[in-house]
Amino acid sequence: MLQLYDTAQRAKVDFTPRVEGRVSMYVCGPTPYDVPHLGHGRKEVVFDTIRRYLLWRGFAVTYVSNVTDIEDKIISRAKEAGTTEPELVAKFEGTFRDAFDRLNILRPDEEPRATEWIAEMTKLIADLVSNGHAYVVEGQGVYFQVDTLPEYGSLSHRTLEDLLESAGQRVDVDERKRAPVDFALWKSAKPGEPAWDSPWGLGRPGWHIECSAMSLKLLGDGFDIHGGGSDLVFPHHENEIAQAVGAGHEFARHWVHNGMLNVDGEKMSKSLGNFVTLVDVLDQYDARAFRLLVLQTHYRKQMEIGEKELSDAEKAVGRLDALARRARAGGLPGVEVGDVTPFRDAMDDDFDTPAALAYVFELVRDANVALDEELPETAAIAFATVQELAGALGIELRADAPEADAEIDALVGAREAARQSKDWAEADRIRAELSALGILVEDTPRGPEWRHE
Repeated sequence: MLQLYDTAQRAKVDFTPRVEGRVSMYVCGPTPYDVPHLGHGRKEVVFDTIRRYLLWRGFAVTYVSNVTDIEDKIISRAKEAGTTEPELVAKFEGTFRDAFDRLNILRPDEEPRATEWIAEMTKLIADLVSNGHAYVVEGQGVYFQVDTLPEYGSLSHRTLEDLLESAGQRVDVDERKRAPVDFALWKSAKPGEPAWDSPWGLGRPGWHIECSAMSLKLLGDGFDIHGGGSDLVFPHHENEIAQAVGAGHEFARHWVHNGMLNVDGEKMSKSLGNFVTLVDVLDQYDARAFRLLVLQTHYRKQMEIGEKELSDAEKAVGRLDALARRARAGGLPGVEVGDVTPFRDAMDDDFDTPAALAYVFELVRDANVALDEELPETAAIAFATVQELAGALGIELRADAPEADAEIDALVGAREAARQSKDWAEADRIRAELSALGILVEDTPRGPEWRHE
C-alpha cells in the first residue's frame, strides 16, 4: 500500500485515489515576475518525481499546474521595468519553462493561466458572498470573512484566536475589512492597473482564489493530491480550502508539501545575498546532478545545497554514465528487468527517494562487479534494472560522452598509448592526473575503463 504524509492529518496515511487506478494532482505553479530560484527547482523536481512514480506504478495521472500571470508583484515589477504585465510574464515564463525542460520535468496536462479564468473566479466569489462567507467593501473589493468558517486553520493547525493575536487585532488604516485575518477575493481597480469587469465593478482577483477555481473546474470536487512548497501552507493553501469549502465544495483529499532549502548552510534569502538562480546552477552543473541532489534528501526535509553537494552529485551521475558506457562496450544481452521490490517499497513509504536511490547505486555496484568478473547475464540484469529505476525518477543514463567526459576519454587514451609504447613514467603521470580529477581507471581484457571514484 502506498503511503504519503498528509500535511492536514500530520501523519502518513494510506493513499486510495478517488477513482481506482486514476490520480488527480494540482500543484501550485510559478508567478513569473523574475527568474526561477533553487526553491522553484526543488519543488518541480519533487512533484515531477511523485508524478513519474505514480505513472510507473500504473496509475493514470492527470497533473495540473497553474501560471499566475496577474498579481501584485507582477504589476510592481512591470512598472519598475517600464513594460506591460503580459510582456514581463512572457519573458520570465519562458525562462521558467526552459529551466524546467533542462531538469527533465514533464509538462503539465493542463496549465491554466489566471487571466483566462476570471469568469470562474467571479462565479466562486459570488457563491461565497451568497453563502455569507464573503462581504463587499465599496471601492475596495470583496473579502472572505474568516470567522464564518469554523474549520479555518485545519491545514496549518492554527486557531482563529492564534491568528488574531499574531495579527495584533488591528485593522490597517487603509482598509475597511472586518478583521485583520480576512483576505481579499477581489481587488477593486486602481488607475493604470489591469482590470476586468465583475459584479463588484472593475478589478482583479486576489491571489488565492485562482487556485480554488481552477483546480475544482479541471479536477472536480475531492481531487486526490494538492501540492506545493511548505511556505504555501499558510496563508495560500489555507485560504484555498476556505474558499472551496465556503462555496460548498469538497476540496483536496490529501495535501503534500516539500521542505525548504539552505544554500551553503543558510536559508535561501535575497537579504542574505544567497538567492541563487536555478539557471546559474544549471549552466555550471549537469542538470541531472541537480535533480539527483534533490532526490538525495527526503522531500519533506530541509535540503542543503552548495558547491560541494553539487560536485558530489555530478560524480554520482558520472557513475551512472560510466556504467552505461561499460554496458555498451560489453555488448550485454537483452534481458528482463530484475528485482524492483526494494525500490518500490522505498517509494511507497512516502516517496522515500534517498532509500530508492541507495538501491539504484547498489545495483550499479553489482553491475560493475559482474562486468569485472565477466558475468554478462548478471551484469545485464543489474544494468537493465538501473536504467528502469533511474528512469522512473526522471534521470537518464548517457553512454555518449559529453564534452567533459570526452576530455577524460582523451586522457585515458593517451595513458593507454603510453603503456603500449612502454612509457611507464608518462602512463603513471596521466593516471595521477586522472586520479586528481576523481577518476578511477581499470585495465581490463577489453581495454581501459574509467569511472568516477
